[in-house]
Amino acid sequence: MKKKLTVLSLLFCVTIGFSQNHHIARKINVPGDDGWDYLAVDNINQHLFISHGNVVNVVDLKTDKTIATIPNTKGVHGIAIANDLNKAFITDGKDNAVTIVNLTTFALIEKLTIEGQRPDAVLYDQFSHKVFTYNAKTTDATVIDATTNKVVKTIPLGGKPEFSVTNGKGLIYVNIEDKNQIKTIDATKLEVINTWSIAPGDEPSGLAMDVENNRLFAVCGNNIMVIVDATNGKVMTTLPIGEGCDGVAFDADKKLAFSSNGLGSITVVKEENPTTFSVIETIPTQKGARTIAVNKVNHELYLPTAEFGVKPEPTAENPKPRPGLKPNSFEILVVTPSK
Repeated sequence: MKKKLTVLSLLFCVTIGFSQNHHIARKINVPGDDGWDYLAVDNINQHLFISHGNVVNVVDLKTDKTIATIPNTKGVHGIAIANDLNKAFITDGKDNAVTIVNLTTFALIEKLTIEGQRPDAVLYDQFSHKVFTYNAKTTDATVIDATTNKVVKTIPLGGKPEFSVTNGKGLIYVNIEDKNQIKTIDATKLEVINTWSIAPGDEPSGLAMDVENNRLFAVCGNNIMVIVDATNGKVMTTLPIGEGCDGVAFDADKKLAFSSNGLGSITVVKEENPTTFSVIETIPTQKGARTIAVNKVNHELYLPTAEFGVKPEPTAENPKPRPGLKPNSFEILVVTPSK
C-alpha cells in the first residue's frame, strides 16, 4: 500500500543519500607555526611533502612522523614528485626559484632561479620529462627540463595560472583564475593550443582529472565545481560545493572527486559514469583545510590546517588582516573511508 511521503521521511531519505562514507581518522601534528599551501604525496615511498612557511616538511605515512625538513624554500607553494628521476621540485614563491631535492635523501640537488615571478603551483609531466611552474605575477609558465634541471622555455598564459594536471599523453591543463578559463598546453610543442571558458565557474583554483574518461574537475570561488570534457572543452555540468575551496583531488579507483573547502568541509562528487555526476557526501573537516592530496595506495586524504587566534583590527597598512595561528597547532587531517 502506498503511503504519503511525509516531511520526516523526506529528511530521512536525504540523510541516507548523504550518509557519511568518510571521516577524520587521525591528525598528524607537524612542528612550526607558519602558513601553508599545497601538499603532495609520494605514492611510491609513502611520504607526504607539505609546504609550510619557508620550509617543506616530509612525513613518513607509515609512522606519521616528520622525517625531514627541507629548508630555504622561501614562500613555498607547490611540490611536484618525479619518482622516475628520484627528484622533487619545489616552488619558492618569494625567491622566484625552484628547489630541486633528492626524493629519498631530501638532499639539495640545485636551487634554480627562474625569470618567472612568484611561482606557485608546479607540475611534473612524466610523458615529456618537463616541469611546469605557474607564475602568478608574470602570468606565465616556466618549463624546466627535469633531467638536466635547465629552463627550456617560458609560455605566456595571458592570465593568473592556478593548479594544473596532465593527461600523461602529451597534454597539460591549467586553470586561469582571473579569466575563468582552462588552457591546454601541448607538452611537446610547449605552447598553448586551446583556451576554454568554464563559465559559470568564477575564479577557478584547484583542478583534478579523470585521465581514463578525459574529465576535468575545476573548483571555483563561487562555490561550484565545473566538470569539463577534456577532449573539447565543453562544460558538462556544474555542482555545488562548500565555501572557501582551493583544492580538489580525484581518486581514480573510486571515481570520486573531493573538493576541499576552507570553511571546514569536503564536498564529495561521484562520477557514476562519464556523463553522470552527483554530490554524494559532505565531510566535516576544520576551518583552514582548503588544500588536499589523495594517497593512491590506501585512498587516504590529507588536508593541512591549524587553529586560529583572534583576528586583528584592520589598519591602513593591512586592511584585510588574517587571524594569527595558535602555537603548535599546525596539523594534517587524515580522512579515510569509513568501514
